[in-house]
Amino acid sequence: MIKRKVLLTDDETGFVETLSKRLEKRDFRLAAAFSGDEALRVLAENPWVDVVILDVKMPGMDGIETLSRIKLEFPLVEVIMLTGHATVETAIDGMKKGAFDYLMKPCDIDILTAKVDEATARKKAHEEKIVSAKAMAIANQRGD
Repeated sequence: MIKRKVLLTDDETGFVETLSKRLEKRDFRLAAAFSGDEALRVLAENPWVDVVILDVKMPGMDGIETLSRIKLEFPLVEVIMLTGHATVETAIDGMKKGAFDYLMKPCDIDILTAKVDEATARKKAHEEKIVSAKAMAIANQRGD
């Protein structure tokens, strides 16, 4: 099984602490951030992160803006949006901006875990395609 490497981002400290404990019991490697700006700093310092679980409603930089910045600066990192204030418009906006999925709080831990597994697999597949394309380019250069 692939080790799940996640950045949990939410401004609610209690929520982050509780979810972190539940995910660590399921063999997740975790980092935490409590704002959009902090999430971007943590991602820059922790290139091992595969998936960000990101709250939509946060003070300062909200989840949608944070999602846009993550996809710009860390395009291979997958993002699962998590919110207690879902609207169809927000979900559509998040998906258009590159979110892997959009879940309501509180969400079933097994569903969240399955989504993280799917997102991790997609990131790994993208990374493998990039490595393969680079190898092909090197092989083609040597063949010239």
